[in-house]
Amino acid sequence: MLLQIDGSRHDWMEGRGPRLSLIGAIDDATGKVPYALFRDQEDAQGYFLLLRRIVADQGIPMALYHDRHSIFERPKSDPESLEEQLEGIRRPTQFGRLMEELDITSIPARSPQAKGRIERLWGTFQDRLVSELRLAGASTLEQANGVLWHCLPQHNQRFAVPAPEPGSAFREPGEGFVPDKVFCFKYYRTVGPDNVVRLGEHRLQIRPTNGRSSYARARVEVHERLDGSLAAYYQDQCLATQPAPPEAPVLRMRKMARVTPNSASFGVPVMSAAPITERLTSQSPRHVKPSPDHPWRRWVYRDPR
Repeated sequence: MLLQIDGSRHDWMEGRGPRLSLIGAIDDATGKVPYALFRDQEDAQGYFLLLRRIVADQGIPMALYHDRHSIFERPKSDPESLEEQLEGIRRPTQFGRLMEELDITSIPARSPQAKGRIERLWGTFQDRLVSELRLAGASTLEQANGVLWHCLPQHNQRFAVPAPEPGSAFREPGEGFVPDKVFCFKYYRTVGPDNVVRLGEHRLQIRPTNGRSSYARARVEVHERLDGSLAAYYQDQCLATQPAPPEAPVLRMRKMARVTPNSASFGVPVMSAAPITERLTSQSPRHVKPSPDHPWRRWVYRDPR
């Protein structure tokens, strides 16, 4: 019924490679590790990959027990946006939204001792798994994951215990369940007048879809999938998109034409290499300050009368 999830930052390869974060889960009833993976750091994408593999292999768990990391819940010091203030709700994090869509109960722990089962798992892995990585000579992230996935079945066979009650409380996904539509990062954006929606440095051109030729000013939901691809949804319908053309470059000052002897006979001007500003500067009069003994300074007005 309950999975404990957490991450452990450690020098798993004992200096042969970078420091990695091990993200994993453990069944609270049996002590079985359904899945784990190494990441460069403890991030939301790693937990998305972890839960996606668990759902694909075993089903949807009833509850997840985790710490109070900002991946799982927003800190109270995080200010609310204007939309949240108007709606009167505080939106969850991306992983919190994922748990809500899968109907998974989120249980935050108030201390490391409260999730002692997975903390003891890290102690075991930092002893046994480090030795396995040393014997295999792993020095990269890919090699470390290969050793980990090879050792997980052996670990479960030795340390997992049967549950007091038979059966499983994991739920099968419903009909029409599309993993790419759930296990992704979702953002709300407004389509521009040119039917282009922007997400960071990415720009998507929305093509005519579902009998509608334009989606200008429409509020769409942009999905950033785990493989890096993007998709746009409007009223739960996937829109046809393509990469938008590059934006028009900023207009720069053009160069003046210079007439050469060869081109003058044909009346064809040739672009000179000097910009307009340089030519204007070179032709502008020089302002020289008169010296103190200049005749203009010694002139005195006298009345002709």
